[in-house]
Amino acid sequence: MAALVRGLRAGKVLLGLGNVVLQSSPRPRYTALTRTIHCAAVLRFTDDTKSHQNTLPPSDYEHQQTQNSGTSQSFGSTAQTSSADAQKEEPQTNTSYQDQGGEQAEDYETEEQLQARILTAALEFVPAHGWTVEAIAAGAESLDLSAASAGMFNNGAGELVLHFISQCNAQLVDFLAEQNNQVQLGQAEKKQTADFLRDAVETRLRMLIPYIDTWPQAMSLLLLPHNIPDSLKHLYTMVDDIWYYAGDRSTDLNWYTRRAALTGIYNTTELVMLQDSSPDFEQTWTFLNNRIQDVVNVANTAKQVQSTGEAVVQGLMGAAVTLRLIRTALGHHIALIKGTEYLAVPESQLLQSKAHQR
Repeated sequence: MAALVRGLRAGKVLLGLGNVVLQSSPRPRYTALTRTIHCAAVLRFTDDTKSHQNTLPPSDYEHQQTQNSGTSQSFGSTAQTSSADAQKEEPQTNTSYQDQGGEQAEDYETEEQLQARILTAALEFVPAHGWTVEAIAAGAESLDLSAASAGMFNNGAGELVLHFISQCNAQLVDFLAEQNNQVQLGQAEKKQTADFLRDAVETRLRMLIPYIDTWPQAMSLLLLPHNIPDSLKHLYTMVDDIWYYAGDRSTDLNWYTRRAALTGIYNTTELVMLQDSSPDFEQTWTFLNNRIQDVVNVANTAKQVQSTGEAVVQGLMGAAVTLRLIRTALGHHIALIKGTEYLAVPESQLLQSKAHQR
């Protein structure tokens, strides 16, 4: 019994101790708040982790590419700056001709163009040196080339004369083409054929005036055997261009006769010009005007003669036909008369005449 009492007392003591422990522990509300805060902290940490995983730091390759692009951009800007500086310091080099001294000449594309520039520059020295190789050498030196460049021309001074003629013909074509365009646009009236030919030939001959004192030398060079083909070619081209812009479109024999006539006029007027000492070559232009009128008059006379000749031929043919008809008619009439007389003669006389003939 005493043991049972002691056991109950011990149970009460334990029960009291349990109540004391429960009373000293946190309240339920405080525990719930702590749990809520803890959960929120856990959720925030989870969100931060996910966002950190979504925005990973750049890999080594991406970092290297970024560094390379930055380096290339900086290098490109540096290269552009250096190239711009190089262009300012060093001019752009093209194919150019170098003389024996190694000096740089004007840029050129082909050898023919270089020769044309030298010959064009040499024309300035023709009044002083004439149509010679010395003029070509002086023209080359004016272009900062060596005088030995004159050796490029196998024909020598002849090429200088032919170049001048070709240049003058080209200028004449431009002049005639411009006049033709003005006529087509209605800005100028169309000239008569005689006036057009006179103005064209005069314009071409006036191009010789700066070189009139040395032109006999040029003509002697053109008469050399190896220069005659090119000289005739340039003369034919000039005359044909003049007639073309004059409106000639003939395809018969007149095509040749007109060009031959104008060639003769040009050559004779050129000779007169060399001997003319009148002011502004007035006598030369008077001579040219008269020769042009002669050609026009001859052409008109030829047309009249041709029409008159055709009329005469037709008249003679008509007269011949008429005479033939008359002769035929007379023949029939005579035969008819003879036949009538033959029938009227007695038979005895006919027999006697036949026997007499035997």
